[in-house]
Amino acid sequence: MKNGGHQYKVEEGQIIEVEKLDSDGKSYVFEEVLLSVDGDKVELGEPTISGLKVYADIVSEVKGDKIEVFKYKSKSRYRKHTGHRQKYTQIKIVGIGTNKPAPIGAQHVSPVKPKKVVAKKKPASK
Repeated sequence: MKNGGHQYKVEEGQIIEVEKLDSDGKSYVFEEVLLSVDGDKVELGEPTISGLKVYADIVSEVKGDKIEVFKYKSKSRYRKHTGHRQKYTQIKIVGIGTNKPAPIGAQHVSPVKPKKVVAKKKPASK
Protein backbone atom coordinates (compact mmCIF):
# COMPACT_ATOMS: atom_id res chain seq x y z
CA MET A 1 0.00 0.00 0.00
CA LYS A 2 1.06 3.59 -0.45
CA ASN A 3 0.63 6.46 2.01
CA GLY A 4 2.36 9.81 2.42
CA GLY A 5 5.11 9.14 -0.12
CA HIS A 6 6.02 5.80 1.50
CA GLN A 7 5.22 2.25 0.45
CA TYR A 8 4.39 -0.40 3.05
CA LYS A 9 4.20 -4.19 2.84
CA VAL A 10 1.27 -5.15 5.07
CA GLU A 11 -0.60 -8.25 6.23
CA GLU A 12 -3.80 -8.64 8.23
CA GLY A 13 -3.21 -8.22 11.97
CA GLN A 14 0.05 -6.29 11.49
CA ILE A 15 0.70 -3.05 13.41
CA ILE A 16 2.72 -0.40 11.56
CA GLU A 17 3.65 3.25 12.04
CA VAL A 18 2.69 5.71 9.29
CA GLU A 19 2.99 9.48 9.09
CA LYS A 20 0.46 11.28 11.27
CA LEU A 21 -3.14 10.84 10.11
CA ASP A 22 -6.18 12.88 11.05
CA SER A 23 -7.58 10.49 13.64
CA ASP A 24 -11.07 11.91 14.00
CA GLY A 25 -12.43 8.40 13.33
CA LYS A 26 -11.15 5.14 14.73
CA SER A 27 -10.81 3.44 11.33
CA TYR A 28 -9.07 4.39 8.11
CA VAL A 29 -9.22 3.14 4.51
CA PHE A 30 -6.17 3.15 2.21
CA GLU A 31 -7.24 3.04 -1.44
CA GLU A 32 -3.81 3.04 -3.10
CA VAL A 33 -2.77 -0.62 -3.25
CA LEU A 34 0.21 -1.28 -5.51
CA LEU A 35 0.61 -5.07 -5.31
CA SER A 36 -1.51 -7.96 -4.07
CA VAL A 37 -0.27 -11.51 -3.40
CA ASP A 38 -2.77 -14.22 -2.47
CA GLY A 39 -1.05 -17.62 -2.46
CA ASP A 40 0.15 -18.14 -6.04
CA LYS A 41 -2.02 -15.32 -7.41
CA VAL A 42 -0.04 -12.09 -7.91
CA GLU A 43 -1.80 -8.92 -9.05
CA LEU A 44 0.25 -5.87 -10.01
CA GLY A 45 -1.32 -2.43 -10.33
CA GLU A 46 -0.56 0.07 -13.06
CA PRO A 47 0.04 2.19 -10.94
CA THR A 48 -2.62 0.99 -8.45
CA ILE A 49 -5.13 -1.86 -8.27
CA SER A 50 -8.63 -0.45 -8.71
CA GLY A 51 -11.23 -1.62 -6.21
CA LEU A 52 -8.76 -3.14 -3.74
CA LYS A 53 -8.51 -1.41 -0.36
CA VAL A 54 -6.67 -1.81 2.93
CA TYR A 55 -8.78 -1.32 6.07
CA ALA A 56 -7.07 -0.28 9.30
CA ASP A 57 -7.95 0.75 12.84
CA ILE A 58 -6.02 3.51 14.58
CA VAL A 59 -4.21 2.20 17.67
CA SER A 60 -2.37 5.28 18.98
CA GLU A 61 -0.31 8.32 18.11
CA VAL A 62 3.39 8.28 18.98
CA LYS A 63 6.48 10.44 18.51
CA GLY A 64 9.57 9.22 16.72
CA ASP A 65 13.18 9.54 17.81
CA LYS A 66 14.59 13.01 18.30
CA ILE A 67 16.59 14.36 15.38
CA GLU A 68 19.18 16.95 16.37
CA VAL A 69 20.51 19.54 13.93
CA PHE A 70 23.70 21.34 14.92
CA LYS A 71 25.30 24.02 12.73
CA TYR A 72 28.82 25.17 13.53
CA LYS A 73 31.38 27.49 11.99
CA SER A 74 34.86 27.47 13.38
CA LYS A 75 36.62 30.58 14.70
CA SER A 76 33.47 32.73 14.62
CA ARG A 77 31.44 31.56 17.63
CA TYR A 78 28.55 30.54 15.37
CA ARG A 79 26.51 27.69 16.78
CA LYS A 80 22.87 26.78 16.08
CA HIS A 81 21.14 23.86 17.75
CA THR A 82 17.61 22.68 16.92
CA GLY A 83 15.70 19.46 17.40
CA HIS A 84 12.69 17.77 15.87
CA ARG A 85 10.44 14.80 16.71
CA GLN A 86 8.22 13.45 13.94
CA LYS A 87 4.69 12.39 14.91
CA TYR A 88 3.45 8.99 13.76
CA THR A 89 0.16 7.11 13.93
CA GLN A 90 0.19 3.41 14.79
CA ILE A 91 -2.40 1.48 12.82
CA LYS A 92 -3.52 -2.15 12.88
CA ILE A 93 -4.40 -3.73 9.54
CA VAL A 94 -7.91 -5.18 9.89
CA GLY A 95 -8.56 -6.38 6.36
CA ILE A 96 -7.41 -6.32 2.76
CA GLY A 97 -9.92 -6.67 -0.05
CA THR A 98 -12.88 -5.18 -1.85
CA ASN A 99 -15.39 -5.55 1.00
CA LYS A 100 -15.04 -3.99 4.42
CA PRO A 101 -14.62 -6.66 7.14
CA ALA A 102 -17.18 -6.87 9.93
CA PRO A 103 -16.25 -4.87 13.02
CA ILE A 104 -14.85 -6.84 15.94
CA GLY A 105 -17.94 -6.22 18.09
CA ALA A 106 -20.25 -7.58 15.36
CA GLN A 107 -18.71 -11.06 15.24
CA HIS A 108 -20.95 -13.75 16.68
CA VAL A 109 -19.80 -14.80 20.13
CA SER A 110 -21.67 -17.39 22.18
CA PRO A 111 -22.96 -15.91 25.45
CA VAL A 112 -21.18 -16.93 28.63
CA LYS A 113 -23.37 -17.83 31.59
CA PRO A 114 -22.14 -16.29 34.85
CA LYS A 115 -21.14 -18.75 37.54
CA LYS A 116 -23.11 -18.74 40.75
CA VAL A 117 -20.93 -17.69 43.68
CA VAL A 118 -21.72 -19.35 47.00
CA ALA A 119 -20.19 -17.90 50.16
CA LYS A 120 -18.58 -20.43 52.48
CA LYS A 121 -19.94 -20.59 55.99
CA LYS A 122 -17.52 -19.86 58.78
CA PRO A 123 -17.53 -22.19 61.79
CA ALA A 124 -19.17 -20.70 64.87
CA SER A 125 -16.64 -19.14 67.21
CA LYS A 126 -16.52 -20.44 70.79
